[in-house]
Amino acid sequence: MVDTGLIQDDERLRRIEAVTDATLSRLDVADLFDELLERVRDLLDVDTAAILLLDAHARQLVATAAKGLEEEVRQGFRVALGRGFAGRIALTRRPVLIEDVSPGDVVNPVLLEMGLRALLGVPMFARGQLIGVLHVGTLRPRTFTADDVRLLELVADRAGLASLTRSDNLDHNAALALQRSLLPTRLPEVAGLEMAARYVPGHVAGIGGDWYDVFTLPSGWLGLVIGDVSGHGLQSAVVMGRVRSALRAYALVCDEPADALTLLDRKVAHFEAGSLTTALYAMISPDRETVHLSVAGHLLPVLAAPGEPATLLPAHVDPPLGTGRRLPHRRQTTVRLPPGAVLVCYTDGLVERRGEVIDVGVEQLLGAVGPGPAEEVCATVMNAFGVERPTDDIALLAVRRHPTGH
Repeated sequence: MVDTGLIQDDERLRRIEAVTDATLSRLDVADLFDELLERVRDLLDVDTAAILLLDAHARQLVATAAKGLEEEVRQGFRVALGRGFAGRIALTRRPVLIEDVSPGDVVNPVLLEMGLRALLGVPMFARGQLIGVLHVGTLRPRTFTADDVRLLELVADRAGLASLTRSDNLDHNAALALQRSLLPTRLPEVAGLEMAARYVPGHVAGIGGDWYDVFTLPSGWLGLVIGDVSGHGLQSAVVMGRVRSALRAYALVCDEPADALTLLDRKVAHFEAGSLTTALYAMISPDRETVHLSVAGHLLPVLAAPGEPATLLPAHVDPPLGTGRRLPHRRQTTVRLPPGAVLVCYTDGLVERRGEVIDVGVEQLLGAVGPGPAEEVCATVMNAFGVERPTDDIALLAVRRHPTGH
């Protein structure tokens, strides 16, 4: 008589050995991801397997490797934390099983077009931090077992460890490190204000020329910057880094935003010839009641105050930086920041769509922004524009003045 318990133990051992195989350690990250996904497809007898890694600045998961879902990776599909199947796994940091997939369960149309019936996904961690999601699926009805979940968690642990210990492309990783170093790792905590931000690259390389910046000044004023260097890729990111650093330096010696952008224009025209840059520099007063801002060819920010519809700030717009059109002095505008109001700055990648005038996107943005917590405003805006497949870099910065009494 066959001992089914021994057979089950042998099968568990085979599964564990397949994903802890020492030979995997000699593969680079991309090949290891592919090999792990191929093995897990065989071990779990599933039709698809995919890894989505976390982009912390965008608060999105990005399709990175797949077997049976290669189109998801080719399209660079992104999903916000909390949205759909993968987003729910990342938000709860727990496994999720779906035995009968419906349109309400997923946001990626590729999953529905394939006709997936069942899904199982687990979070990926490295050094205790969430780094992504690993999920598998079948085209037929399937009930996943507790052993299936444990195996997938083991694979996720192996993939997470690999992402820390090796690099599949040093130049690409160096470029990504540069981009991340130029964006605030966390926004400062400032009395009277709350802030949130997003950055989503529009290029497959994951780097570009859009940026945002927030810094406190010795005077007690708060500096806010958002900008866009023309082009994509490493060169734009390098130029952006120099422009960002220069503006920070000018902010320390200039009392007004217009003065800082006047100096920055000269710097860009002379040292960054051919790199057209738009930028908005705003300063919020220590009592948080007043905003001074100067705009260099950039899109006007949105202001949403309690009880009032969202509007574009009525600011003067001067030419972009680096055009060679020397202005004696750039202009600036002063506006009030009422209690509970939120100020939203953004780059054109958010509102501009091919074959559509940009005014359509701006109107959509005005409809999406309301006077609420900064993090909620950012999440609402990103969801409203559905940036799962961005075609241009996107930077978004929301600043809210606390309501009276907070």
